Amino acid sequence: MDYNRVFVSKVRRLIVVFALFSVFLGFRTTAFAQADSVAAQGHEVSAPVAHAEEHGKEEKGFDITSFIFHHISDSHFFTIWGHGDHGLTLHLPIILWTDNGLVTFSSSAFQFDDAGKVVAEKNGQRFVIAHNKIYYANAAADAHGSYVSHVTDEKGEEKITNARPLDFSVTKNVFSMLISIVVLVIIFTAVAAGYRKRAGKSPKGVQSFFEPIILFVRDDIARPNLGHKYAAFMPYLLTVFFFIWFNNMLGLVPFFPGGANVTGNIALTAVLAVITYLITTFKGNKHYWKHIFWMPGVPVPIKIFLIPLELMGTLTKPIALAIRLFANITAGHILVMSLLCLIFIFNSYAVAPASIFFAVFIGLIEFLVAFIQAFIFTILSALFIGLAVEEHH
Repeated sequence: MDYNRVFVSKVRRLIVVFALFSVFLGFRTTAFAQADSVAAQGHEVSAPVAHAEEHGKEEKGFDITSFIFHHISDSHFFTIWGHGDHGLTLHLPIILWTDNGLVTFSSSAFQFDDAGKVVAEKNGQRFVIAHNKIYYANAAADAHGSYVSHVTDEKGEEKITNARPLDFSVTKNVFSMLISIVVLVIIFTAVAAGYRKRAGKSPKGVQSFFEPIILFVRDDIARPNLGHKYAAFMPYLLTVFFFIWFNNMLGLVPFFPGGANVTGNIALTAVLAVITYLITTFKGNKHYWKHIFWMPGVPVPIKIFLIPLELMGTLTKPIALAIRLFANITAGHILVMSLLCLIFIFNSYAVAPASIFFAVFIGLIEFLVAFIQAFIFTILSALFIGLAVEEHH
């Protein structure tokens, strides 16, 4: 049997499954996790042309923190170049479940003017974007031009108190994930067709490029950690490797359809880690669970003491998977943006050559990191699954 062809065919199906996870994830997972309130810095309003956010900021100078986090955060639109009437913006669909039912419209319905009005009206309801999240808008703007109300907590931080509809919008991250899924399905369809047509012959075209990577995942990740059981988990390992790698690379493209910080989103990395955890949990054999709940050769009092620690250990593994990928990708983006921001911080063209040189240098390193992080996530997933399915010696 040509296992490579079988693996590639299964990968195509798993990518479609990942599409469902991506849509579920991107349709505003944070709408449930942060349904009550979201911390806000002052009375700022985030938007493609967030004029309200600029009131008073020109006097304070360049705000590097807001600039960086605005570029690495998710949003409801793609700014392809420029802004306003002098740029090109791709507006994405807004899908909300409100008190009056389902409401859909384009993010272009949010009109941004010099007064900071960012209200969209639909089906007799008014909505406002603040910090890239959608709230029900107040009847009138306050003195700062904001349509949301704020309250100061005991830590001195302001929080938005407006209610939020359930947000299932296609955001920038969702759009990028769907693009990556379509491209991966096309690629693996072509690779599978190559295996089918050229069985036993040397690969050509797309197949010749991806076959060494597929063999790398099989021979250097799956087999060493899973032994003779590797074939059962190869489709998942190939899927998660290429899904992470491709989205890492797409996030390094500074223009459309790239620019989205997909793998720098903790929600996405958490979903991928949970999938690995579920496979480990449900595929774990009796010897794996015996060593967690009643370790052989250990005194009973120590067994009782170690059981909660071992159970906690099964949870820390997926947490480490999620945080490692999220932190490394996000840190790389922040570093590149920080280097570019030196030009504006010093407000001097003399800094530009050094700033751009180091930003490009770190950007090139990020291409290597994109592959390394996909490799690390995949090999750790294989290791955790291998420990769960390992036969008793």
